[in-house]
Amino acid sequence: MTNQALSGKSAFVTGGAKRIGREIALALAHAGANITITYRSSRADAKKTAKDIERLGRRALAVECDVRSEESVRSAIDASVAFHKRLDVLVNNAAVFDSGKLEEISLAQWDAVFETNTRGPFLVARTAFPHLKSARGRIINIGSLGGLRAWSGHAHYCASKAALHMLTQAMAKAFAPEITVNCVAPGWIEMEGDKRDVAERFAQKTPLKRNGTAREVADAVLLFAAGPAFVTGQVLTVDGGLGL
Repeated sequence: MTNQALSGKSAFVTGGAKRIGREIALALAHAGANITITYRSSRADAKKTAKDIERLGRRALAVECDVRSEESVRSAIDASVAFHKRLDVLVNNAAVFDSGKLEEISLAQWDAVFETNTRGPFLVARTAFPHLKSARGRIINIGSLGGLRAWSGHAHYCASKAALHMLTQAMAKAFAPEITVNCVAPGWIEMEGDKRDVAERFAQKTPLKRNGTAREVADAVLLFAAGPAFVTGQVLTVDGGLGL
């Protein structure tokens, strides 16, 4: 892939204001794409990320969007297409993480995780479908190692990501041949604010003896966004071997 593999194309990144979503948006911009990022409450972060994208010479749009809402998703997709005049790449990154003893998880907790982590990507992909179809575009969902390996303290999160992995494969078949659909499933990704003792414990459990970075997740997304067009329905773990 060249540095301009996505030149002239448009990418839509949900939850792209900060953390992993920000790194994904910047990586796609470095590859030549114009970017739309969505946010719910991180307005200041979204404005900063949009300005950083513009400094790379790309067009950037930051739009408020609640991926749980059909109306909000439709409005965000419409705004993005009106601004960029096309849509080539969709990254379903927006997600919530929650923990709790399985026997104590409330119905509200369960539904809140699934609303964002599973229903959200479905709504965004369904809404973006006609634009991506005409562009022969690509969808990349952000799953999790937790969707492949059971974490007893995060049953609702794990179940929501496992559902997203299956949704990825169902969409890959349903949206073919015009659209490819793949998934990146990160393991422990070290972020600012992590507790050092927890991060170090995971690093020691990982065969590569370190935790991943947000940029490494973004590079995996870029592989699916700008790499071979004959790859679809795949779930790629980015975990340093933690899940082995």
